[in-house]
Amino acid sequence: MKILDGKKLAEKILEKLKKEIKKKRLKLKLAVVLVGNDLPSKIYIRKKKEACEKIGVGFELLKFSSRINKAELEKEIKRVVGNPVNTGVVIQLPLPKGFNHQEFLNLVLPEKDVDVLSEKSIGKLYTGSLPIFPPAAEGIRRLLKEYKIPIRGKSIVLIGAGRLIGRPLALWLSKEKVTVIVANKFTKNVSYFTKKADIIISGVGSPNLITGKMVREGAVVIDAGTFRKGKKLVGDVEFKGISKKAGYITPVLGGVGPMTVACLLENLVKLKTTKLNLV
Repeated sequence: MKILDGKKLAEKILEKLKKEIKKKRLKLKLAVVLVGNDLPSKIYIRKKKEACEKIGVGFELLKFSSRINKAELEKEIKRVVGNPVNTGVVIQLPLPKGFNHQEFLNLVLPEKDVDVLSEKSIGKLYTGSLPIFPPAAEGIRRLLKEYKIPIRGKSIVLIGAGRLIGRPLALWLSKEKVTVIVANKFTKNVSYFTKKADIIISGVGSPNLITGKMVREGAVVIDAGTFRKGKKLVGDVEFKGISKKAGYITPVLGGVGPMTVACLLENLVKLKTTKLNLV
């Protein structure tokens, strides 16, 4: 069993970005909008701030109460997006219950949408006219490439069809010569598919969803799920049981998480240095 070390690869990406920013004298700033006090969100934001400071990118957290009304939040997001100093804007998910996520994500202009979550950005992604890729999904792609894990002719099971991981990965894999199965909460007997899979990628946020009995010997298992368990964050994969069988596996901490942050900042640089067709 080999560990897919996302932390190590993320450091390489950040170091490269730092050199590019310095060489091109780029003035970049990431603005993050947080509504409420979601613990995992706070952890992710702290990691983003640390990474920004490491490579010379400005950072600002704009925090709002979960009691803020929709009209006021819309006004604040428009203000943040409209500020020319902010070259990238992130609406940290999840938003409080009752808020239409997509409605607020659509307020982020494509040239500042480092998360690729607005409908305009997603449309460009699907038509192949966007120079960036959703950060979490890109992080997984880069891990597979870094460790020279072949996907051609393989059977790949995606567990979860969310906007951050499942959907963009399904889009990418649909263009590759692979067999892709996307499982969701309505899929019966998920283990029937995972036992036959060469690569399993899970991004649901359900602890111990994937157990050792569900994985075949030598499979590649990528855990992109996060769940708050007490004060700790855990993933979808039962690491101890699966690590005995898997050929490659991401750790609970230091796997997809650091790669997501690094790829998000890579998107920030690309959007600044690449001419984006807004038509």
